[in-house]
Amino acid sequence: MPPSSDPAKVSVSVIVPTKDEERNIAICLESLAWADQVFVFDSHSTDRTVEIASSMGATVVERVFDNFATHKNWALDNLDLRHDWVFFVDADERGTPLLADEVRATIADPDARHGYYVAGENWLWGKPMRAIYPNYNLRLIRRGKGRYEERIVHEHMVIEGPPGYLKNHLVHMDDKGIERWFDRHNNYSSMEAVEAWRLLNASEKESSITARLTRRGPERRRALKQFAYRYLPARPIWQFLYLYIVKRGILDGRRGLRYCLLKMFYEYQVTLKLKELNDPDSPMSEDYKDQLNR
Repeated sequence: MPPSSDPAKVSVSVIVPTKDEERNIAICLESLAWADQVFVFDSHSTDRTVEIASSMGATVVERVFDNFATHKNWALDNLDLRHDWVFFVDADERGTPLLADEVRATIADPDARHGYYVAGENWLWGKPMRAIYPNYNLRLIRRGKGRYEERIVHEHMVIEGPPGYLKNHLVHMDDKGIERWFDRHNNYSSMEAVEAWRLLNASEKESSITARLTRRGPERRRALKQFAYRYLPARPIWQFLYLYIVKRGILDGRRGLRYCLLKMFYEYQVTLKLKELNDPDSPMSEDYKDQLNR
């Protein structure tokens, strides 16, 4: 791959998936000005997202969204990526100067691993949330060395070899309002219920991520999910207690209480939708019949 055309830029290709993100896209792109190549990978937005991104010099590519894993893997396979390193950033996230410096140093290291987790500092109601920090996701990958697992929501990147962890974080500014939060999580809970049904009915092919309690990251989360879906009664209540007590949401005051209650309700949605999926004639089973593969 050619070096950066501007020595002041970091030789990385950034991919920003979008759908109706006119509220966030300008600030996001401003925070990524250090990257040599930026794609706005849009799902046919109906607002000014594409117009704003184009005016700021980003390369806009549009594709009809199907599911998160397939969508992002398509980007890896089909975008004209200029560099050996790819960085996925959401439109409501912000890249900091410290993170830019760390990415530059990391990709220049001849002993660099093939992928790196980046922590998210999540802001809700105007302040960072203790209950969600650090929220690690594998975002920085060497091109050709990683792909997203075939999961329709809450997908994880799978890379060759062990991952590394960056010290600096992305700032996640979730300020779209409570109505958008409910709309988004209603969809997420439906897809999560489908994935839970697949897990419990062993209908999906062997996962590329092995469930292991002894491993850090998605392996541990996958093992905990398997246990919770199979054996844990009152799972939404346990989710609340975990976030509010163990993850210290209580220290965020009323904001923490609101967030933990919202997450508990989200898990209750998954529980109810999973129960409906057990009926092959239910509306949800009909809506997701292609994913259920009964």
